[in-house]
Amino acid sequence: MVDGGSSVPRRQLGRYLKKVREEAGVALEAAANELEWSRARMYRIEGGQTAVRSHDVVAMCALYGVSNEMTEVLVGLAKESKAKGWWHARGDAVPAHLHLYFGLEAAASRMRQYQAVLVPGLLQTQEYAEAVFRTRLGTTEEEVAQRVAVRSERQRLLARRRPKAPELRTIVDEAVLRRPIADRAAMQRQLAHLVDVSQKPGISVRVLPLEVGPHPASAAADFTILEFPRVGNRPPEPTTVYSENLTGSHYLDKPGEVAAFEEVWQALDSLALDTRESEDLIGTIIKETGDD
Repeated sequence: MVDGGSSVPRRQLGRYLKKVREEAGVALEAAANELEWSRARMYRIEGGQTAVRSHDVVAMCALYGVSNEMTEVLVGLAKESKAKGWWHARGDAVPAHLHLYFGLEAAASRMRQYQAVLVPGLLQTQEYAEAVFRTRLGTTEEEVAQRVAVRSERQRLLARRRPKAPELRTIVDEAVLRRPIADRAAMQRQLAHLVDVSQKPGISVRVLPLEVGPHPASAAADFTILEFPRVGNRPPEPTTVYSENLTGSHYLDKPGEVAAFEEVWQALDSLALDTRESEDLIGTIIKETGDD
């Protein structure tokens, strides 16, 4: 389970701790034994999945023979990782496996999303979001309201001024636009909202037409590629691919994994309608949705 705290400093700290351990020639299991921790805890720390206390960082650095200057840097990162995001105050309304993603999303400079099933969460209207959350078995109306509130708060990211809001590039399968919710008028408003937001700087909504047929992303399902800015003298976070399923989330940041999704994105980019053509198609679907 992912602990609280800021995702990006936590991941950076984990990578640095792994690097200095390997440079010191200390095996992960040996480090765990010396520190009297479990291997699982070491994996969580080095994977950026849990916050780390300052004195634990000092103990690790002492074991690895890290310089005082570098130890201070890592302790600083540990302190930064304790910062809480808005989603931590939402309790159970935000599943634990989404804490890491929300932190990465908030830190991203650019996101590229492909959606084959639903309208992207950041672009959903309240009515559409309510319809989506009601499809989850066992969900009460109170839980629906809580999750819609979380989604609305999350969408403020796109209007953020400081730091600058991330650029959002989305490619949505035409089937998403033609898959209605029960309230026809609400679906029309959702489609119109997609056209409206695509007029805003830094946001694009493009449609992958059905006539394309099977395509490179057919086996990939929905995914998001997140890119990060450089902050100060630190190197930027590695580009990360995020995907979600019924039971959890996947984060891929190895160069080969990211390259595979970059290739798929480039293929989608070449197959999708341009912005104007996408707006025209969405307009056509709005009219068709209104026909009796």
